[in-house]
Amino acid sequence: MLRGRSLSVTSLSGLPRWEVEELPVEELLLFEVAWEVTNRVGGIYTVIQTKAKTTADEWGDNYFLIGPYFEHNMKTQVEQCEPVNDAVRRAVDAMNKHGCQVHFGRWLIEGSPYVVLFDIGYSAWNLDRWKGDLWEACSVGIPYHDREANDMLIFGSLTAWFLKEVTDHADGKHVVAQFHEWQAGIGLILSRARKLPIATIFTTHATLLGRYLCAANIDFYNHLDKFNIDKEAGERQIYHRYCMERASVHCAHVFTTVSEITAIEAEHMLKRKPDVVTPNGLNVKKFSAVHEFQNLHAMYKARIQDFVRGHFYGHLDFDLEKTLFLFIAGRYEFSNKGADIFLESLSRLNFLLRMHKSDVTVVVFFIMPAKTNNFNVETLKGQAVRKQLWDIAHSVKEKFGKKLYDALLRGEIPDMNNILDRDDLTIMKRAIFSTQRQSLPPVTTHNMIDDSTDPILSTIRRIGLFNNRTDRVKVILHPEFLSSTSPLLPMDYEEFVRGCHLGVFPSYYEPWGYTPAECTVMGIPSVTTNLSGFGCFMQGHVADPTAYGIYIVDRRFRSPDDSCNQLTQFLYGFCKQSRRQRIIQRNRTERLSDLLDWRYLGRYYQHARHLTLSRAFPDKFHVELTSPPTTEGFKYPRPSSVPPSPSGSQASSPQSSDVEDEVEDERYDEEKEAERDRLNIKSPFALSHVPHGKKKLHGEYKN
Repeated sequence: MLRGRSLSVTSLSGLPRWEVEELPVEELLLFEVAWEVTNRVGGIYTVIQTKAKTTADEWGDNYFLIGPYFEHNMKTQVEQCEPVNDAVRRAVDAMNKHGCQVHFGRWLIEGSPYVVLFDIGYSAWNLDRWKGDLWEACSVGIPYHDREANDMLIFGSLTAWFLKEVTDHADGKHVVAQFHEWQAGIGLILSRARKLPIATIFTTHATLLGRYLCAANIDFYNHLDKFNIDKEAGERQIYHRYCMERASVHCAHVFTTVSEITAIEAEHMLKRKPDVVTPNGLNVKKFSAVHEFQNLHAMYKARIQDFVRGHFYGHLDFDLEKTLFLFIAGRYEFSNKGADIFLESLSRLNFLLRMHKSDVTVVVFFIMPAKTNNFNVETLKGQAVRKQLWDIAHSVKEKFGKKLYDALLRGEIPDMNNILDRDDLTIMKRAIFSTQRQSLPPVTTHNMIDDSTDPILSTIRRIGLFNNRTDRVKVILHPEFLSSTSPLLPMDYEEFVRGCHLGVFPSYYEPWGYTPAECTVMGIPSVTTNLSGFGCFMQGHVADPTAYGIYIVDRRFRSPDDSCNQLTQFLYGFCKQSRRQRIIQRNRTERLSDLLDWRYLGRYYQHARHLTLSRAFPDKFHVELTSPPTTEGFKYPRPSSVPPSPSGSQASSPQSSDVEDEVEDERYDEEKEAERDRLNIKSPFALSHVPHGKKKLHGEYKN
């Protein structure tokens, strides 16, 4: 019986939560299969990419990723090399000799994991034969017109072939293979049908049918047990895909999903309860200076302010120092991502701010890619006008400074009436006239192809948020992902997020939710829901999420109108915070980043691997569990300092951003609060053990 040293994990109470034996990784090979390996097409790419370092540190040269070959990705992301492992090298050589094109190398990301990439097009001539193999294995047929499903069949067939070659030459090493989503599932189905000696894990990040049903504005979560699954999949012409997904789930030794809410969904949609919930994490990088992230916020906020100055030229009658920047970002799924409820709540927020005569202005960005022709001319003109005014101001300042300098050298106080000549005044007057505009600032930065039917623009027309002078809420739709090379808003996504005050993601369907998680890691408060995996995770870990900058909207047990009112109150409460209260909240939000570190969350993947080995090879591997690991292990307490949350410490109307409360100064001790939070997360990090044979470096795993 292959055994490693025993690993015992204790809960905060000091009682053992679960015990497993550390795997002898030198006697195992781990393969992770996903269509997103080196292929940036969705959130799973982020999961694979960020988790690679932690997994590679644990498994070393026995960890491999399997994905599709795309020439551009290979040239820019992968360093080709020869396989060191003999079984993998022989498998690659055998497939290449039989008419396949298999590429091997190191993926140039953190951890530099090995990747095995299959050229799908090069092996397409086998498609009809492999369709027959799939039919014999599980009686699932694939229509000829579904190109994506056909590509997945080729990918899965190549994966199963490769794993067979590896197991034939493994020399006693046991193989663990984890498959992500239905796109990789065919490889699992064929491997099990051919009785390959491998331990298999299938991970669903979102059920196929669940995404389709939610996009159709169906009351999904309240009718989970009432759907006729086969009928719904057939009506949407995805029955063959659904069958592949369901077969993958039931063929796997261990079935995992990314959140508690998706586990409930999967149990009804796929008819199997997940064995382990494996939350998604990030690589959390701590700054050496404690408040460096606050400095980055100030720096990038200034760049967003520059864009706003240009976009709203001629209507810039609001104070940018009392302006809050909110944003929503992600795939353009109007209902699933919560853009519908967000826009409705913005209309109500605008009414509240105007009714209370607030001097706070809210500028909201929608970063959601859609079909466009090009940049909006009016938007480009705004940035040109801003730059022109900046240049004029600098030239006048230089001339003014020289005259002032000369006068002071002569020992004179300059005559302020003569220090600017008539030409200077003329230039400044012309600059002022150039800022006049007859139209309102545009609500979109690009020319939309489907302007009349676009859901966001149609809703903006209905609620009347046209960026009028009287509106306290301004809206900007940026239907393109952000880039540092953009002539409009030259910022990367991470820089933009750091410069904003609040991310708003009131999703109806969000199996995990990387956007609010990324905000948390960067110390930016965010709005999420109890229908997102991230929201459920935070509810289980934080006693008062709002005090830590995690606002959780109830979209499961409230009506849409009540949820909209709750979101409006969250946003209004955030607008009422003073600048100092926002700084305190950002400090608390950033401290939650340890919860999302793969060094902590990787333990759930570790448990899934233990479990699948014990099921696939019960005579050689044994796992003793006192109880399975749970995401409900501990909670950050509610902070005892003031302000505990925006609603508990503010007046009934918004305050000026620069108002300081001396009473709060006395009652808030950041160092004590931070130390208390560090102690609360200390115990779970006991799981971040160092694999056998590795030494922990000085300072490793410290906060």
